Amino acid sequence: MIRGRRRSIFIAACAWLSVSAFLGGQLLLGQQPQRVDWLLVGGTVYDGSGGEGQPLDIAIDDGKIVALGAAAAQLAGTRIDCTGLVVAPGFIDLHTHSDRAIVSPAGRANVNYLLQGCTTIVTGNCGFGPVDVADYFAAIDQAGAGTNVAHLVPHGSLRSQVMGKEARRASPEELARMEQLVERAMCDGACGLSTGLIYVPGSFADTEELIALARVVARYRGIYASHIRDEGAGLLQAIDEALRIGREAGVPVHVSHIKASGKDAWGLLHVALEKIELARQAGQTVTADQYPYAASSTSLEATLFPTWAREGGKKSLCARLQDPELRRRIEQEIAGVLPIKGRIQIAGCDAHPEFVGKSLDELAAAQGVSVPELAVAIQLDGGASVVHFGMQEEEVRLAMQRPWVATASDGGARIPSDEQPHPRSYGTFPRKIGRYAIREHVIGLAQAIRSASGLPADILGWKDRGYIRAGCVADVVVFDPERFLDQATFDAPHRYATGVRYVFVAGVPAVFDGVPTGALAGRAIRCRADGAEPARP
Repeated sequence: MIRGRRRSIFIAACAWLSVSAFLGGQLLLGQQPQRVDWLLVGGTVYDGSGGEGQPLDIAIDDGKIVALGAAAAQLAGTRIDCTGLVVAPGFIDLHTHSDRAIVSPAGRANVNYLLQGCTTIVTGNCGFGPVDVADYFAAIDQAGAGTNVAHLVPHGSLRSQVMGKEARRASPEELARMEQLVERAMCDGACGLSTGLIYVPGSFADTEELIALARVVARYRGIYASHIRDEGAGLLQAIDEALRIGREAGVPVHVSHIKASGKDAWGLLHVALEKIELARQAGQTVTADQYPYAASSTSLEATLFPTWAREGGKKSLCARLQDPELRRRIEQEIAGVLPIKGRIQIAGCDAHPEFVGKSLDELAAAQGVSVPELAVAIQLDGGASVVHFGMQEEEVRLAMQRPWVATASDGGARIPSDEQPHPRSYGTFPRKIGRYAIREHVIGLAQAIRSASGLPADILGWKDRGYIRAGCVADVVVFDPERFLDQATFDAPHRYATGVRYVFVAGVPAVFDGVPTGALAGRAIRCRADGAEPARP
C-alpha cells in the first residue's frame, strides 16, 4: 500500500514536470530545477507602482529579483513562507540627516530604519552634509552600511566652504567656485542639490545664486530639493521661489517635508498644494515629501532666534548675546514670535540633560524667568535641539493624500540614548502605512507603499530600484500588516517599530524573521546621468 502511494506521487510529479516543460517553463523532465538564493512564496506583493497587491512568488539571486509568479515557482532555493504577509520594495527615505551616523561604528547598521522597512536613505538634506561626495561614498563602501545611501550636494555646507557664513551675495568668483564644486559632486554621483533656506548660511543666498547652481544640477539630470525659505506665514511665497528656481534652471523641484508650521500659517497648506498642482498641470516636474507627524524638530537656534542674529554661526550669535543691547533686541524678537508657536520641547541639551522632555514654558516657570530669557541662557550654554508642536493634524492628513507626496522621515540613524528626539527616526514608515493606511484608511495601502518606494525612485530617476520587477535590485521588505506599526512616541522615542519580518538589501538578509542580522550590505548609490529622461512622478 505504501509502495502504491509512492508510485502515485511519482507519477503525479512526472506529470507536473511534463506540463511545466510543455508550457515553456524552465524545467525539463529529469532535470533539477535551477537554484536561486531566495524564494519568497505565498505573500501579497505590492510592486511599488500604486497597483493593488496580488499573490506572487519572488525569486532573488545574486542581489537581483530574477523571476516573479509562475517563473519563480519553477525554481529551487531557500524558501521563505510569506503567507499572510505583505511583500514590497524596500522603502526609500528621501530625507534623512544620517550623514555622520551612517559612517560611524555606532550608527552605520541603521537598525532603526531597517526595522521600518527602509533599504535606502538619502543624506545631504537641508543644505548640510559632506561636500566631497567621492570621499563620503568611499567611506560608506569601505565599511558598509545597513542601508544603501544616496547623497545630495548640500548648498549650505558648500557655501560655508567657499565664503563662510556671511550675510551677503556671492561674488562672481565665489559663485563660479560653488558651481565647480556642484559639478564635481554631481560627477562623483550626487543625485541633486539640497538647500536649507531657513538656516545660516543658506538663508543669505538669493534666488539667482540658487538658480545658477541648480542649472549645473540640471545638466546631470539631478533634482533640486529644498527646505524652502519659509514654512510659516510666508509659505506661499517660498513655494513660488522654489517653482521659479525649477523653471529657470530646468530642473525637477522637490519640496522637503512640506508643511504649514505656526498658528499664523494654518490653512495655507491647501493653497500651497494647489500651487504645486497647477505647476504640475502646466508641465513642471514638482514633488514633495512629508513625515506623518504634527510636530517638527530642529535646533532651538533655528526655531526662535532671528536670522540676522545667527549670521556668522554659533560663536557670532553668542557674541551678540553678550552685548546687553543686542541681547534685549533678540529677546524682544523671540517674544514676538512665541504667540504663533506651539509647545517647544527640549529634545537634547548637553549642558542641561535634566531639561530633556520638558517644554520651554515649563522650564521658564520653574526657574522664574521668561521664555526668551531661558532660550538665551540655553543658547549661551551650547544650545539645544527641540521638538516643535506647530502643525495641524488635518493638514498632515491632507498632504499625504496627494499622489506626488513621498514619505520621508527627516530623522537620522540612531541608537537609544538619554536624548528625547522626535520619534520620526523610528516610526515614520510604519506610522504612514500601518496607522494612516491600514488602520485609519486615510489613504490606500497601495498608495502608501508607493509613496515609500516607487515614487521616491521615480523622483530620483532610478530605473532599477523602488519596484518589485524582474531585473531590479533585490531591496525588499516583508511585513505583517496586522503588526506593522510605529511604537515610538514623543515621550518614549527610542522604541523600534514592530511588524517587519524580513528585509533584503541587495539580496542580503538585513532582517530575518524579525531580527536584525548585522549585515552591512548597503552601499553608496552613485547617480549618474544616462542621457534618458527620468519618469515624471
